[in-house]
Amino acid sequence: MKVCAIGIGYVGLVTGVCLAEIGNTVFCVDKDEKKIEMLKKGRVPIYEEGLEELIKKNSKNGNLIFNNDISNAIRESDIIFICVGTPPLPSGKSDLSAIDEVAGLIGKSINGYKIISNKSTVPIGTAKRIKKIISENRGSGNNYDFDIVSNPEFLKEGEAVKDAFFPERLVIGSKSKKAIEVMKELYKPIINQDFDYAVNNTHRKEKVPVLITDSTSSELIKYSSNAFLATKISFVNEIANICERVGANILDVTYGMGLDSRIGAGFMKAGIGWGGSCFPKDVRALSHTAEEYGSTANILNSVIQVNNHQRFKVIQKAMSVLGIIDDKIIGVLGLSFKPNTNDTREAPSVTIINKFLELGAEVRVYDPVVKEYPKDMDEGAVMARSAYDALEGADLMVLVTEWSEFSSLDFKKIKKSMASFNIIDGRNILDRHKLQEMGFNYTGIGY
Repeated sequence: MKVCAIGIGYVGLVTGVCLAEIGNTVFCVDKDEKKIEMLKKGRVPIYEEGLEELIKKNSKNGNLIFNNDISNAIRESDIIFICVGTPPLPSGKSDLSAIDEVAGLIGKSINGYKIISNKSTVPIGTAKRIKKIISENRGSGNNYDFDIVSNPEFLKEGEAVKDAFFPERLVIGSKSKKAIEVMKELYKPIINQDFDYAVNNTHRKEKVPVLITDSTSSELIKYSSNAFLATKISFVNEIANICERVGANILDVTYGMGLDSRIGAGFMKAGIGWGGSCFPKDVRALSHTAEEYGSTANILNSVIQVNNHQRFKVIQKAMSVLGIIDDKIIGVLGLSFKPNTNDTREAPSVTIINKFLELGAEVRVYDPVVKEYPKDMDEGAVMARSAYDALEGADLMVLVTEWSEFSSLDFKKIKKSMASFNIIDGRNILDRHKLQEMGFNYTGIGY
């Protein structure tokens, strides 16, 4: 089929590349000319394992086309994926201005039957909103039919390519039987796992479940999924704080809880809280939607509050270890909100680093992938070339992001270079007993 993805961020780019790889012609379009030129040259604006190779392969064979001509891509395509951002407004409500702009452009450009599939995370009722805007923007005499589909993505940053090819489920929300059948045909290789590409030489063996529902339910499935996962993390972090008070071990507690099949082990790691582009935005947006419809999302509001407080636990622990923070040297390992991505949006690291600087510390930061200052981070922090450079002469090491390389650092070398042997492990990934035996003052989260 001929497909276009409008908005080439995480969702649009990964979706477009995946659909190209399974044999479709995909127009990846964006009004950001610099981004499109970068992609035409084979340079990728986001870090995702395997993505760059797939872009080069499918650009070369003609399956993947990058350009800024959104109107032409709409006219050329059978299915149009809306993948633009829906950032939060100060109220928590989603900003749908980009959605509205794209819907208006689709209305002006439509030249035959089209399926408009929304991939962006949007509030309830957005499918109806898109349909109304497209209809209003069609010129006189333009009676071409179209259908709206809500088709949310469930891509985890750092594992987005794998999730695109081997999803746990596909959700298609529409009243149109025709649109549903076309979408199922588009995804047929994914549903049947009938394609050659493998991530880390692994395939999903069973067919992918497909849920056919209405657009409103589909929109709520996406929000509810992210809100539940965020709730699980905040709950575990609250239990970790109780563990510290009563002398329990959060690692044993969560392991014991996770053995219960009703609970499961996923998203049961205590730490310094969640960040990124999805959880913060989606939890706030769902809470705001509840208020708009006359309900109060008490649990969701508490989830946000717990998460905001959790990142400041590191500051409290640092004060307990160092006393006065002023003039102390602190090495921070990790900037991205999670490993295997360069995304720093709403990253706990930024909050923590800014607070250390505000308290007068000298902060040195190292991340394996992020090499530029995040948007909201104070540039008073020094960007180190390696973890060892960040810890040279440091009074405290703070591990913020669980990059795998941090687990295999040479701590004998680190001990020789640090001024004081203090470690705060904000993700509980280091071997506490080994470090304590080496003479480090180790502090984790919840034990």
